[in-house]
Amino acid sequence: MPLHVASQYQSIFRRIGLDGELIFSHPLIKPWRTLADRENCTLDTTRDDGRPIRLHIKRYQPARRRTTPADDEVEGFRLLEAEGIPVAPLVGWGSLADGRSFILTEDLAGYRPADKLVESGTPFDRFLELTADLTAQLHRAGLHHRDLYLCHFFAKLDSNRADLKLIDVARVKRLPSLFTRQRWIVKDLAQLWYSTLKLPITDALREAWLRRYALRAEAKDIDALRRAIERKAARIARHDQRLNRVEPGRNISIPQ
Repeated sequence: MPLHVASQYQSIFRRIGLDGELIFSHPLIKPWRTLADRENCTLDTTRDDGRPIRLHIKRYQPARRRTTPADDEVEGFRLLEAEGIPVAPLVGWGSLADGRSFILTEDLAGYRPADKLVESGTPFDRFLELTADLTAQLHRAGLHHRDLYLCHFFAKLDSNRADLKLIDVARVKRLPSLFTRQRWIVKDLAQLWYSTLKLPITDALREAWLRRYALRAEAKDIDALRRAIERKAARIARHDQRLNRVEPGRNISIPQ
C-alpha cells in the first residue's frame, strides 16, 4: 500500500492520522463530486503553525490497466514541471491493494478559474496573452493536455499583473508521432475555443488569442488552423451535450 507524501506535508498527515486507507474514509475529507470512475474531495485543516490549508483529493476507482489513474496524473505533473509549466503543488499520491488510487494537491489560494473570472466581469484580455503563451509553451514542449478548457487555467490577478497555473493534468501526455500530433494540438485548441463560446468573449478576442498562440507556437496558416478548430469545437459541443445528459453533475464547480 504505497503512499508518497512530499516532505513539507508529512507532518500534517501525521497530525491528523491520515494514511492511504483513510484517504477513502477520513471524516475531514468531504466529497463534492462523484462520478463513475472517481470522486473529488476537499480536506480543510491547518499547517503546523496554525495557518489554514485546503487539500484537493481525487479518489479513483480501480482501473483495468497496468498503471493507476493516480500514477498517470503524477506523470502529468512531472512532465509539466520538467518544462517549467506552472501547476498546483503536488502533495501526495498512492494506491491500495484493491486497485483504488488517489492523488492530493494543495489548493491554489488566491487563484480562480479563468472562466469564472470572465463570468464575473474580468475582461478576457487580462489573461489572453498568458493563456495563449502557456498553451504554446505546452505544445512547443511536445506535450498536450487533452482537457484544455478555460476552467483549467487558474488565474491570480492584481492591479499590475496576472499569474497563471494549469490544473487537472491527469491526461497530459507527450504528443505522438508527427503523423497525428496536429490532430491532438487542434483538439487542445478546440477545447479552449469551445469553452469560450458561452462567455462574454467576442470573436475578435478569440481571433487575437489564436494569433498570439500561433506567433508563440510558430504555427503556420492561421486560417486553416481556425477552420480545423471550429470543426472540432462543434463536435465537442455535441459530445458535451450527451455527457451532460448522462452525468448531469459532471460540471459542477469546486466549493469555495
